Amino acid sequence: MKRLIQWLTAAVLVLSCSGALAAEVPLGAGDVLRMSVYGNPDLSLETRVSEAGTVTFPLLGQVSVGGLTVAAAEKKIAGMLESGGYLKKAQVNIIVALLASQQVSVLGQVNKPGRYPVDGKRSVLDMLALAGGIAADGGDTVSLVRTRDGKTTRSSIDVIQMVRSGALDADLEVAGSDMIFVERAPRFYIVGEVQRPGAFRIERGMTVLQALSAGGGLTARGSNNGLRITRRDAGGNPSTFEVKHSDLVQVDDVITVRESWF
Repeated sequence: MKRLIQWLTAAVLVLSCSGALAAEVPLGAGDVLRMSVYGNPDLSLETRVSEAGTVTFPLLGQVSVGGLTVAAAEKKIAGMLESGGYLKKAQVNIIVALLASQQVSVLGQVNKPGRYPVDGKRSVLDMLALAGGIAADGGDTVSLVRTRDGKTTRSSIDVIQMVRSGALDADLEVAGSDMIFVERAPRFYIVGEVQRPGAFRIERGMTVLQALSAGGGLTARGSNNGLRITRRDAGGNPSTFEVKHSDLVQVDDVITVRESWF
C-alpha cells in the first residue's frame, strides 16, 4: 500500500505538466479562454464560455464553441473572420486558462480532495495522483460514479489488486462530472490486555496473531489462551466466540485479550 501511495504522489509531477492536453477536450460552460489573432492585438481577449456554450468575439459577436475542441474552435473563428471580410488569412490561437466544464470530483480519504480538470484522456489512477494519492487511512478499494447517456452507474475498483496483477484494464477512463470516492480502510478493534488497545487497519489476509502484533503485543498480564472475537452477522446481531492465532480477522471485529490467571 505504501509503495502505491508513493507512486500516486510522484505521478502528480508528471500530470501537472500536461495542461497542453486540454486542447483535446471539448469546450464547455465556465471554461476561461485566452484568444488572440496573429498580427491583430486589438482582437485579443480573455473570455468565459457562457452556459449556452458561446463566447463574444470582437467583430463577430456571439460565437458558439461549446462541444468543440480548441483546434476546431480556432478554425471556426478564423473561418468566420475570413468569410466576413475582416481578414484575408486569419490565424487564431486559443489557450484554455481554466478548464471548468470538464472536472472530476475526488473525495474521501485522499491527501487533497477536490475537483480536478480532465485535460485530456484520464483514468482513475491519474485522478488519484492529482489528488495527492490515497491517504494513510484510505482503503484499497475506490468507487467511481459515472453518468453516461443519462444513466448513472457505480464501479468498485480494487486499486491494490489491479496494480499487483497488472490488470490495468480495470483503470477506467473518467470524464467531466464523474466522482471518485475513497472510503476509509476497514478496521478492527482490540481491547483488554494489550499494549495499545484501540482501532487498527485491517490488512489483507490479516490473522489474529498479526492483529495482536498491531496492538503492540500482550501486556505482562495478558493471556494467549481464550482469545475472543465479538462479530456481527448480516443482521447486525453480535456473537462472541473463541479464536485461534491463525484465524482471519474480519471488518469491525472486536478482539478481547483476557488477563492470565497465573
